[in-house]
Amino acid sequence: MNRTASPQGAPIILEDLRFAYPGGAPIRFDLSVEASDMVAVMGPSGSGKSTLLSLIAGFESPSSGRLLIGGEDVGGLAPHRRPVSMVFQENNLFAHLSVAENVGLGRSVRLHLGEADRQAVRDALARTGLSGKEDRLPQALSGGERQRVALARVLIRHRPVLLLDEPFASLGPALRDEMLDLIAQLHAEQGMTVLMATHDPRDAERLCRTMVFVDGGTIAETGPASEFLAGARSEAFNRYVGSRREMK
Repeated sequence: MNRTASPQGAPIILEDLRFAYPGGAPIRFDLSVEASDMVAVMGPSGSGKSTLLSLIAGFESPSSGRLLIGGEDVGGLAPHRRPVSMVFQENNLFAHLSVAENVGLGRSVRLHLGEADRQAVRDALARTGLSGKEDRLPQALSGGERQRVALARVLIRHRPVLLLDEPFASLGPALRDEMLDLIAQLHAEQGMTVLMATHDPRDAERLCRTMVFVDGGTIAETGPASEFLAGARSEAFNRYVGSRREMK
């Protein structure tokens, strides 16, 4: 299935978006992401990377500010109504549902699927290398296979924005590279705007054009990922990355 689609990503704009966990430090984000860009979101643990993605997805609600996706203010929309798909480190699968049912949730949360929907599920499973495993439960799969199920669900949703919250952190290097290649292929086909939170500069080098450096609950710096990874940006980012930049 070698299809190339016209770019279908949506621009993302965060305007003075403010948030704070109870008893936590205030968080403030201003950010502009171009449609169909592939963005690495990096920063120290606790700096706000996951919060940034959760605000875009709608799993957290800001106290003020605006969030626009594709020019539309989506701040009042529930997560399932936003033009966003999200893949978590724990892949967010339902243990009591089969592989096919977990993927089918991307079309209908009640699993009311027509023949076209079921065919889309079969196509997505084939695309992600899961044909023949439709009836298995998640606990019968490897970690990489569970992530493939999550990606297959993304594939049939056709949302213009894809958020990845350290989804491959627990995978070994070879399987991690395989998953990153699959994300790159999905981007080539669907042209979605991708934001990926990661601690590993190799992820950014392999996949992303743009870097967003989150530090202290704010967007500290943005720019071409190549400049960050070459050590040509802020000293704060260089201290954060340290020797990991040279890891292969």
